Amino acid sequence: MIAQDLDSKAVAEDISMKQIKIKQTQLKIARESNMTFVAEVLQHQLEELQDESNFQAMMSLLDD
Repeated sequence: MIAQDLDSKAVAEDISMKQIKIKQTQLKIARESNMTFVAEVLQHQLEELQDESNFQAMMSLLDD
């Protein structure tokens, strides 16, 4: 059971990191394409993903 929890946490962390990398790429493209509004929205979404990832990391420390 503990191994499954660790595996699911690792998968969730991997998915979060992939989502962050995708948003970073989208943001870079939006900025290069001079899409100001899209870049602002993507920046906000990226910040939310990073905050969520940081929160999950803190919670996993408490679980250990």
